[in-house]
Amino acid sequence: MSLKAGIVGLPNVGKSTLFNAITKKNILAANYPFATIDPNIGVVVVPDERLNYLNDLYKPKSLVPTTFEFTDIAGLVKGASLGEGLGNKFLSHIREVDAICEVVRCFENSDIIHVENVVDPIRDIEIIEVELILSDLEIIENRFNKIGKKASLSKDKEVQMEAQILTKLKETLQKNIPIRRIELTEEEKLYIKPFNLLTNKPIMYVANVSEDDLLTSNNKYIEKVKEYAKKDNAEVVVVCAKVESDLSEMSTDEKNEFLKELGVNESGIDKLIKASYELLNLKTFFTAGVDECRAWTFKKGMKAPKCAGIIHTDFEKGFIKAEIMSYEDLKKFGSEKQVKEAGRMRLEGKDYIMQDGDICYFRFNV
Repeated sequence: MSLKAGIVGLPNVGKSTLFNAITKKNILAANYPFATIDPNIGVVVVPDERLNYLNDLYKPKSLVPTTFEFTDIAGLVKGASLGEGLGNKFLSHIREVDAICEVVRCFENSDIIHVENVVDPIRDIEIIEVELILSDLEIIENRFNKIGKKASLSKDKEVQMEAQILTKLKETLQKNIPIRRIELTEEEKLYIKPFNLLTNKPIMYVANVSEDDLLTSNNKYIEKVKEYAKKDNAEVVVVCAKVESDLSEMSTDEKNEFLKELGVNESGIDKLIKASYELLNLKTFFTAGVDECRAWTFKKGMKAPKCAGIIHTDFEKGFIKAEIMSYEDLKKFGSEKQVKEAGRMRLEGKDYIMQDGDICYFRFNV
């Protein structure tokens, strides 16, 4: 599935350094604003120990993990909605992503210039939030200006409904409240979808700390970010972009040894990738056999035929049944044969809602 998260933040918060580490790409990461001018796109593997287990069990000729797309977007500054810095370019690029990962600087370093001169993560978050709100407000007001007069004169229910929704959104934004914080009906959600509103996108915060703070877990800024994130029920992932950059240059064994010395089970990047995957309500099902073991991404709530269509459109068109066992059952019983003998292999029809960790064989006829 072609869903992607955009990595955003003010200049010099460690955004591009983190992106470099995530994708192991050599994009420009310089100590001055707008080092990243065009959005950089990187495809990353989603860490999943379940696929490793399937690989050990089936010993397939091919192993294919699921992937996720990150876009690194040029640093934003105050006044972007009015065209400051790379304002319009930034806002157009972020409008194209499905979720926002906002990198927030939570470290002191006199050698790295802060665009606002003083480290204050909440101020930084609010700068970006205001710019996104202003950009959304402009879109809503432009649309309202086009249909407002018509709505006041017309008895057309659809036009009146549109005016009511626009008024609700306009009043929300004018109070400096992002759209994602208000309750919307299914009808309202469907209506605003084409606008691709920035403040309606799911968001998470990435607290970039120093190496010392990563080791001590004693950082006064992190708690402030976590408290702020509660407004959006958003997750906060703590990383040290510098450490992640170093880890990206190491072999697997060196990386594991380094993480062990730090006293952590997984890198900040692995946590970030998993959290971004979850942010978009993405789940994983598997196909497994001696030829190939493969992880597939699907959206939570999708039914079996749609998931079959992710593999091939013919699978969805001619869907008959899905033969399914759970990863947990396979791990518990140790083989497909034993899963079947235990009565845990099942046939599911067109209304079956796929579950994370399902291992599937689709029956179809075209």
